[in-house]
Amino acid sequence: MAKELEKVYDPKQTEDSVYRFWEESGCFKAEVDKNKKPYSIVMPPPNVTGQLHMGHAFDVTIQDAIIRQKRMQGYEALWMPGMDHAGIATQIKVEEYLREQEHKTRYDLGREEFLRRVWQWKDEYGGRILDQQKKLGASPDWRRRRFTMDEGCSKAVRQTFENLYKKGLIYRGSRIINWCPHCATALSDTEVEYNEQQGHLWHIKYKVQETGEDMIIATTRPETILGDTGIAVNPEDERYTHLHGKHAILPLVGRLLPIFPDDYVEKDFGTGCVKVTPCHDPNDFDMGQRHGLEQILILDNDAKINENGGKYQGMDRYEARKAILADLDAIGALVKTEDYSHNVGTCYRCGTTVEPITSAQWFVKMKPLAEEAIRVVKEGRIKFVPERFTKTYMNWMENVHDWCISRQLWWGHQIPAWYCDDCGHVTVSKEDACQCEKCGSKHIHQEEDVLDTWFSSGLWPFSTMGWPENTPELSYFYPTDVLVTGYDIIFFWVARMVCMAMAEMGEIPFKTVYIHGLIRDAQGRKMSKSLGNGIDPLEVIDHYGADALRFTICTGNSPGNDTRFSEEKVEASRNFCNKIWNASRYVLMNLDIEEPGLPEELTLEDKWILSRYNDLVREVTENMDKFELGIAAEKLYSFIWDTYCDWYIELTKPRLQNKEDKKAHEGAQRVLAYVLSGTMQLLHPFMPFITETIWQALPHEGDSIMRSPWPEYSQSLSFQEEEKQMEVLMEMIRAIRNRRSEMNVPPSKKAQLMFSGEKAALFTAAAPLVERLAYGSQVSQVAADTDLSGTVSVVTDSATCYMPMRELVDMEKEKARLQSEKEKAEQNLQRILGKLQNESFVQKAPAAVVEAERQKAEKARQLIAKLEENLANMK
Repeated sequence: MAKELEKVYDPKQTEDSVYRFWEESGCFKAEVDKNKKPYSIVMPPPNVTGQLHMGHAFDVTIQDAIIRQKRMQGYEALWMPGMDHAGIATQIKVEEYLREQEHKTRYDLGREEFLRRVWQWKDEYGGRILDQQKKLGASPDWRRRRFTMDEGCSKAVRQTFENLYKKGLIYRGSRIINWCPHCATALSDTEVEYNEQQGHLWHIKYKVQETGEDMIIATTRPETILGDTGIAVNPEDERYTHLHGKHAILPLVGRLLPIFPDDYVEKDFGTGCVKVTPCHDPNDFDMGQRHGLEQILILDNDAKINENGGKYQGMDRYEARKAILADLDAIGALVKTEDYSHNVGTCYRCGTTVEPITSAQWFVKMKPLAEEAIRVVKEGRIKFVPERFTKTYMNWMENVHDWCISRQLWWGHQIPAWYCDDCGHVTVSKEDACQCEKCGSKHIHQEEDVLDTWFSSGLWPFSTMGWPENTPELSYFYPTDVLVTGYDIIFFWVARMVCMAMAEMGEIPFKTVYIHGLIRDAQGRKMSKSLGNGIDPLEVIDHYGADALRFTICTGNSPGNDTRFSEEKVEASRNFCNKIWNASRYVLMNLDIEEPGLPEELTLEDKWILSRYNDLVREVTENMDKFELGIAAEKLYSFIWDTYCDWYIELTKPRLQNKEDKKAHEGAQRVLAYVLSGTMQLLHPFMPFITETIWQALPHEGDSIMRSPWPEYSQSLSFQEEEKQMEVLMEMIRAIRNRRSEMNVPPSKKAQLMFSGEKAALFTAAAPLVERLAYGSQVSQVAADTDLSGTVSVVTDSATCYMPMRELVDMEKEKARLQSEKEKAEQNLQRILGKLQNESFVQKAPAAVVEAERQKAEKARQLIAKLEENLANMK
């Protein structure tokens, strides 16, 4: 790469070529190297259907920043990339295509042909998101790219299923599950999102057969009364004690329902009695099990009333609801209807209201698995960052339910279980079964259902490393070091990975779980299609560059907390890129050294910048080690913009311009280049493209900044005394500049600078520096008893500076200007006081408005006092 920088930084001209350079140079590769310490991260696998959105950009940027730093710190750093087959999402996408383009369903094609079409779609369209991640600068080892349905991962899935089945931790049974009528599949509890919806509470009258009295029961789902098989009351509720063992008559149906006591019922809630529908409510299912109630399923897979619904058979659930309510009202059984707000479960994928139904499905017993997963977190072997999410994890684990893992889909890992048509035995095997293991019959057929997508992604940390084979990668890179993910999938994924890892590997999957928040819009709203407030990160990159987007994502971010995104923030980051570019271009234009390295002799300002840079190295490294990326990024911003660009570059200009003093001239160059190069290395994890480009143009060793050593704190570069001295000088220079600004004195107008006080000698020793930055014509030290009348004084904690007034301003014009400003300020104060002295205004106006006027009056008084002081000084 050339050692000259273009006049203007254009990300479009550099980012793609820099990325190609990294790939061609093998910068992302990670190998098993026993001479180096390993560090590994597995990429949370994005859906094969996915398109890069701001949530992905957030997640990828954090992982990339971490892995880039670790590479530079000398670790053999592996970032394992991959994709998830996304069972429901992918199948829906292909089915929609078939329906719209060919007017066919998957059943028209048959399973084999449909799956061929899905693989074809995956090969043609799937995985775009991985290429999009390259635009962001992601640096995983792309050679190792994995897919949850590739041969190795599929082998791991079958091995795990067989192992857990043989341990009695996987079973098939008929239990309450969550059913999505739109996706036509079972869902696990964590795949159901609960949203508060406005509905109704219908009060229905059930007549007791033995006594003739009425029991009033409230429900939000009246269509489910068709499946009622019991009435439950609290055992201590005296209102219903006499009804224990009796029967209620189910309206419209006539079925006799046993009335029984159960502690689940709260006697103070509603009427104190509840209808029990074992096939359509998880709590009712449990009560039905305890009391031996009949199970009557009244919905089919399309959420229509089935053959158990009598005359309502074939009606959609909501159509049946209207018909049942009308019939209840007609027979006088509908007592009243109330508006009611309640949480309704919806499918996380399509938003359809789910139906709890009993169904024969495959389940994982989670409690035994959770015990080990709880233990390793309690022992501190897995740490959450921030720590508060440990409680979230524990609460879920300690109250975990069995996990429904079967899905009524065709795309996914088909469950490795075979049913014998002769003896009914189920054969579970990691290899395709040819005959029944019990009776030897070859009349067997495989389970049609596939596994929940989260089952295969739960094996991700070790299946991607080659398990169940004992590969070199597995023994070297496992367990991984950190998992980066959002708090919204702690239950979906994080907890299950820990369970699976402890069951199959007997070892934790990762040492740290870094939990980040969500990226919200500028108003703090969650980005969504319905709000239309989503932002395409590729468009942001196209306008501002990847570095600007990445830096925006990192700054202001702290672990576990949501962050707001706005275009103004990206513009600020783009301006930061331009600042870095222009400063680097200036340094390079004045650079004629070939080799990197510091000079033997250092000036005061050299020692100051090196000491400040040295502190920056220590602090940024500590922040990165604690995953405080936002704090590290902000410190880099402040150092580069304020300390290096606005101060040190200005301080070195006289030495750069004076080529006759070769030692001073070269010394300034070397320190400028040394600090700029090191700062680019520290900034590289956040802004990889611009830092690589600038670093390549500077004197350096090695082929890429990504493989250069991470800067380390050095005691030899700690100049505490010189730092203090420079801070004294800088404080005075700022004060002089501020005073000149108050007096409207242009920088071109120079003035004598006379210093007195404890540190006065420091200013004369640094006279060239002070004269240049404080716009002085001459620097001198004066005694305390010197007549300094006719001067302006600037006071700091360490010294006092006197400037002759006539060298700064035209006395008469300045007096006139100050007098005019004073008169305007006095008029403004009188106007405000007139308001405040008006009793009607004070009594009627809001308190906040009155207080604002009082604050304005105080500011006006302060301005008048300042102007009077300035006028007095001119005398």
